[in-house]
Amino acid sequence: MRIRGKGLLGAIGWCLLAGVLLQLFFIARIGLMAWLAPESTAFQRSEATQLALSGQWTWAQQWVPYAQISNNLKRAVIASEDGDFLDHEGIDWDAIEAAKARNAAAQARAQAQQERAQQQQKKAQQRAQRRIERLEKAGRPVDDALLATASGAQSPVVVQARLVGASTISQQLAKNLFLSGERTFFRKAQEFLLTQYLEHLLGKRRILEIYLNNVEWGAGVFGAESAARQYFNKPAAQLTALEAARLAVMLPRPKYYQQRPGSPYLASRSGTIAARMRGVDIP
Repeated sequence: MRIRGKGLLGAIGWCLLAGVLLQLFFIARIGLMAWLAPESTAFQRSEATQLALSGQWTWAQQWVPYAQISNNLKRAVIASEDGDFLDHEGIDWDAIEAAKARNAAAQARAQAQQERAQQQQKKAQQRAQRRIERLEKAGRPVDDALLATASGAQSPVVVQARLVGASTISQQLAKNLFLSGERTFFRKAQEFLLTQYLEHLLGKRRILEIYLNNVEWGAGVFGAESAARQYFNKPAAQLTALEAARLAVMLPRPKYYQQRPGSPYLASRSGTIAARMRGVDIP
């Protein structure tokens, strides 16, 4: 028993040592980013692999210094993604609580909608069954669509809640730089630690510079310079307020809006962000 106990303690010790070494590795990597731009992010490498496997390889990215990115874009991204960017220390706890409340309400609405839709589907099934019975009594043929409705063979009703997140710009950068997209407690804990390293080793200005140069703006389109040239045929330094707002609104779903440039929501939300960004301070 003593030998087994020592073996267990030894394994725990090695795991703790590995964890400490991993954190030191992250700290060293982030420390270097104060002077050296990251060549790529974990998210970009994952996207590159998917593009290569799909046979649709396209890639556009060009690093530009902070001064060569329009202040309009800096303000727009902060206004759209993280309004308290300059005030929090990486984690916006108030935003997290607000998002939890909104998501709980959204899930409740979705559940109610699904129950109503299922009731309607059940009623349609019952009506179809009664109609089949009348047709059979009259000796008339029953079409396949009616049979499918009566048997409940149609696709089940699924109503999904539209959930909102509360990740700050610093959290998004931490995740994109180093982490996978899986949702686990350990990954979230590591994201929290990385966010603190970024905040204390780099500061807001450098965080925003790295973020804007690496964030995705469409399939194979990364960074402000590539996005500005892709969508407006101009450098990032020359983006107008409305152009910057439009790019900022794309960020949560860049590939979606890349395929839907005429989206009414994209247009209306861009106007809202353009108005809001006037009062935004930048680092």
